[in-house]
Amino acid sequence: MTYIIGFDYGHKKIGVAVGQKLTGTATPLRILRAKQQQPDWESISGLIREWQPDNLVVGLPLHADGSASHSTRAAQKFMRQLEGRYHLPVYAIEETLSTHAAAERTDSDTDLDAVAAQIILETWFAHTR
Repeated sequence: MTYIIGFDYGHKKIGVAVGQKLTGTATPLRILRAKQQQPDWESISGLIREWQPDNLVVGLPLHADGSASHSTRAAQKFMRQLEGRYHLPVYAIEETLSTHAAAERTDSDTDLDAVAAQIILETWFAHTR
């Protein structure tokens, strides 16, 4: 099975989802909390070991006009760190409004970021088919 892990990157929390390339479906996994303003690399490493993904996808937040923001640059830095640590292909997909879409799918704030990661992965699957 070919797995892909998707991330909804945030400074305080990172939503994580896993998807299957064959079916183009994704499932929310969990939310990782930042540790001292850094991603929880230990937990990310555990997920990489567990799922052994072929590649990673990170949502890229852009302004409504398509321009980069502070959050865009932070997500791009996270992407570079993922690539450097795990030596896997890392892809970006524009994710504006993924959190709003996630809010429509769930009534729980606790898993909102993981559902946003699911939407990011589903969007990536739709764009790569």
